[in-house]
Amino acid sequence: MAMATLSIIVGFALLMWSADRFVDGAAATARHAGVSSLLIGMVIVGFGTSAPEMVVSAMAALDGKPDLALGNALGSNIVNTGLILGVTALIAPILVHSKIVRRELPLLFAIGLALGAMLWDGALSRFEAALLLVGFFGLIGWSVQAALHGRGDSLETDAEKEAAAAAMPLRRALFWLAAGLVLLVISSRILVWGAVTIAQSLGVSDLVIGLTIVALGTSLPELAASVMAARKGEHDIAIGNVVGSNMFNILAVVGIAGMIMPMPAITPEVLTRDWLAMMGLTAALFVMAYGFRGAGRINRLEGGLLLIGFVAYNSWLAMAVLGGAG
Repeated sequence: MAMATLSIIVGFALLMWSADRFVDGAAATARHAGVSSLLIGMVIVGFGTSAPEMVVSAMAALDGKPDLALGNALGSNIVNTGLILGVTALIAPILVHSKIVRRELPLLFAIGLALGAMLWDGALSRFEAALLLVGFFGLIGWSVQAALHGRGDSLETDAEKEAAAAAMPLRRALFWLAAGLVLLVISSRILVWGAVTIAQSLGVSDLVIGLTIVALGTSLPELAASVMAARKGEHDIAIGNVVGSNMFNILAVVGIAGMIMPMPAITPEVLTRDWLAMMGLTAALFVMAYGFRGAGRINRLEGGLLLIGFVAYNSWLAMAVLGGAG
């Protein structure tokens, strides 16, 4: 038990550090290749901040723990929307000026509904997982097009500020790109082993561990990125990181895990509790941030409501576990 706890702590710390190095290396390499700051911010950074969820869920599926992989994806979205955006808005209200981010909000909601339709029969087949991955590559293509035609968007200004602050020589960028990826895999393996070991010793399901401990840990890069962006006044990056990560989590994280190991018997609570909570927070985010009559805005009160939603869900989850339903 002590070794498993230490593995989780070390795994989380190494995961956060390696994800940061991987994103910095990938972004700097892309800048040396002449890629625009907006495209880097939308695709490379968005992909990079979801890399922990992708690698952890892939490792879990390879270990025959698909519930842990699915719980990580759904739980990370709940953490991203309820905890991260809630805390970020309490620190500094988030203004949403970017037309690109506003177009992503209804797309995120539609992707969440599509996942619910796939889970409706209590299973996720390899074919359905393949459809999610097709959607993921389609999202990448859409993001590239949006970045190429998004000149002048407020998200581009924020992305250029971030790019200037994270410049590095090409050789160093390539080193951290490769080293960060290797360390991501190693740290994910350590984390999954520790999480599964603790789940087994406490009699808690892999799903619950994925929804809580693992989801919170793999979402730490988004928390750091969004809070720092909001404090710098880069509001569109603060929310864009979360929205992009949530779409990647559904399409890529669940898709990769399902391709590795299909999920023939998903516990009913995934749909009636976890997916429902994720969609409730997603709907609240859409209403708050879309800006039906101008720029969207998540004020401190709304941030508090998102945070309350996150706490309420975890209380619901805790009661289910204590009642033997987890």
